[in-house]
Amino acid sequence: MSERAAKPAAGRASPARAGEAGARPALLSIERVDKVFGRDVVALEDLSLEVRQGDFLSLLGPSGCGKSTVLRLIADLIHPTAGRLRWSDPQAQANLGVVFQDPTLMPWATVEDNVWLPLRLRRRTRAAAADEVAEALALVGLAEFAAAYPRELSGGMKMRVSIARALVTRPRLILLDEPFAALDEITRFKLNNDLLALRDRLGCTIIFVTHSVFESVFLSDRIAVMAARPGRVHAELAVPEPYPRAEAFRTSPEYAAYCRAASGALAEAMQAGGA
Repeated sequence: MSERAAKPAAGRASPARAGEAGARPALLSIERVDKVFGRDVVALEDLSLEVRQGDFLSLLGPSGCGKSTVLRLIADLIHPTAGRLRWSDPQAQANLGVVFQDPTLMPWATVEDNVWLPLRLRRRTRAAAADEVAEALALVGLAEFAAAYPRELSGGMKMRVSIARALVTRPRLILLDEPFAALDEITRFKLNNDLLALRDRLGCTIIFVTHSVFESVFLSDRIAVMAARPGRVHAELAVPEPYPRAEAFRTSPEYAAYCRAASGALAEAMQAGGA
C-alpha cells in the first residue's frame, strides 16, 4: 500500500501541515484483514489501514470494492475472517456514530424522537435526554423542526436528522456510508460544507465512504483508494489543505490538481481490481 500526497498546482509549495496527519496518534489500526462471506465470496483480502485521531478519512472506490464492509467491521456489525482491528481507545469503539446512505428514520416518530433513539436504547428518558437532543438538532440546523415528521421533510433535511441522531451521543468517531449519494448536487454541496463545520466544532474523527473523487478531495485530509475483487487499499493520498474549506477551494487550481491525482489513483485501482 502506497501513501503519497496529491500534488498541488505548479508554483505552489506544499503547506506545512502536510505532515500533521502522520504525526497524530492512531485511533484504530486495521491489520491484514480478510472478510469472506459464505464459502467463497471474498469481500476483503489483506486490507491494512490506520485511522488517526482527528482524521477526515475517505474510502474512495467503485461499487463492490468493500468500502461498506470496512465500515461494518469498524462498527462491529460483522467480524473479520482473518486479521484484526486494534483500537487504541476502547471508548471510541464503544461510542461511535453511524450514518447510512438511507436516513432510515422511523416514519411514525417525530424528528425529536428519531434523534432520541440512541439515548432511549441506553435507557435515557425523553425528559432526561431533552437537552442532548435539542443540542444535536441545533448543530444540524433543525431545531425548529423537532415536532415534524419525516414525511414533512426534504431529502436533505432527512439526512440532517440522521446525522443529528449519530451526533447525539457525542461520539469520538463517526462513520458515514455514502450519506449524500442520493441527493441533488446543490444539496450535496451544502451538506458537505455543513459536515466540515460540524467536524470543526466537535473535533471528532470521520470515516466517509464515497465513490465521488470530487467529494473525497473537498472533504478529506486523507483518501484511501480501494481496489475491488478482492477489496483492499490500493493507495493512500493526502490532501494537505487547511480547514475550513470554503467554496473558493472547489474552483481553485489546487483542488483540480488533487482531483486529477485522486482520479489517476482510482483508475489504477480499478485496473488492478479488474474493474
